[in-house]
Amino acid sequence: MKDNAKTIEEYIEKLPTDRKDSFLKLLETIRQNIPSGFEEQINYGMIGFVVPHKKYPQGYHVNPKDPLPFINLAMQKNHISLYHMGMYTKKDLLDWFLSEYPKHSKYKPDMGTSCVRFKKPKDIPMDLVGELLHKMTLDEWIDLYEQNLKR
Repeated sequence: MKDNAKTIEEYIEKLPTDRKDSFLKLLETIRQNIPSGFEEQINYGMIGFVVPHKKYPQGYHVNPKDPLPFINLAMQKNHISLYHMGMYTKKDLLDWFLSEYPKHSKYKPDMGTSCVRFKKPKDIPMDLVGELLHKMTLDEWIDLYEQNLKR
């Protein structure tokens, strides 16, 4: 569900009330644990944490006018989505996440190519998400991105 909100505040205002608290708790977990240097903004119709152009002037190869995305958080019709580009591009990180997930949740992870879908908002493994965010710095993400871009 791509939203047309122009600000984070506007995006939050539009959240459905039955999942809003869980979404905000997940957003706060990201804010508290994301490594320094990333900037929070509306990115691709979601709340995004990106590498700003002042740090990575080349921007995102798909559209260099856009900053390099790292994490996006979205409210979808039936779930909350967490997009983590580091897990998408680094198999070791994805493997770690998948091995840790059962220790933090009684549910199996529901995942797509670069996203984790949380269909039970009250059961989001916040501690695991916090740990995940400490696994990659801004500079490590840029290096990994550039390595994969060259392939």
